[in-house]
Amino acid sequence: MQKMIERIAGDAEGTVYEFPVFRFEGKDRAAPSGYLQAALHAGELPGVVAIDALMPMLAKAEAEGRIRGPLTIVPWANPIGRAQYHFGEHQGRFNLGTRTNFNRSFPLLAAPDAKLLPDVSLGGADRRLKNRLVQLSLGQDIVLDLHCDDEGLAYLYIHTSLWPHMADCAAAMGAEAVLLWNEDNTGTFEGAAIMPYQNVPASVARFDRRVVTTVEYRGMLDVHGALAASDAEGLYRLLVTRGVVEDSSVPKFEKFSGPVVPLENIDMMPSPRAGAILYDVKPGDRVKKGDRLATIVHAPCEAGGRTEVFAPQSGFILTRRSRRIIRAGEDLLKLAGDGRSSDARSGTLED
Repeated sequence: MQKMIERIAGDAEGTVYEFPVFRFEGKDRAAPSGYLQAALHAGELPGVVAIDALMPMLAKAEAEGRIRGPLTIVPWANPIGRAQYHFGEHQGRFNLGTRTNFNRSFPLLAAPDAKLLPDVSLGGADRRLKNRLVQLSLGQDIVLDLHCDDEGLAYLYIHTSLWPHMADCAAAMGAEAVLLWNEDNTGTFEGAAIMPYQNVPASVARFDRRVVTTVEYRGMLDVHGALAASDAEGLYRLLVTRGVVEDSSVPKFEKFSGPVVPLENIDMMPSPRAGAILYDVKPGDRVKKGDRLATIVHAPCEAGGRTEVFAPQSGFILTRRSRRIIRAGEDLLKLAGDGRSSDARSGTLED
């Protein structure tokens, strides 16, 4: 294993951002290659500790000559967001200088060619970081971007071109749900990893062996040893299943039995009022149309000071907010519906 330090020039003299990159060379250049990164939203830590728990397993495999394909690992992909604090509160989702989500505005290339990356020498540190992350991941057969939600199930975002080819991966990782998407107009990292292969020859796209997904590891507070070990085992099983690592003790995973939901079926459920949230449901709960999901206490101690929110369709609760204070228009939860959402915002991701 090799460790390298990547350096991203800041936007002022004397400012430089650094992050480590670990590489396993592998013994077979024809074997599938992999790229794993975590904490692109710098405060989302379940993926960080999962990678930390995975590394001893990979070190053992390397010592025994069982790593077949090259593997690149970036355990903390966003040093800019990692350093951002505002009045003592960590702010790792948006760049405080540009107000841009760190998982938006990645370059969406027409082909998997690093020469097509834009010139970002004067584009700002966040754009330089995004260019470099795309460079590190470009051409890899397996690209995993590890995130988490506020409170939620463990689920995957997968482009429709890769489903059901990736059903074995979802099963190996122990995902509880899969969300399928088709278009990326905002430039997510996952979009930057899959869109370059949409209009190239099938021999280059290789959708039957390509793995690209955003992994949502439950919630922000789900950071502890047992979950990290379990998630690490899932990552390891995926690498074995797809031939990056050899391990005859790991069974083959082929079928995914969880729900597969088009992104168009997701109801984001904006709050009608500002106030305190009293939830009636939690992630994983099955609901029917008309069931009460939450009550907003917007005028405590007053008549009519509560507003109830009801399910617009049947489905299951995918995520909910971790904080219980909300403004009008902010999203209460994600409802994975049995049918297409009637909300015009459906089929998009939250900011």
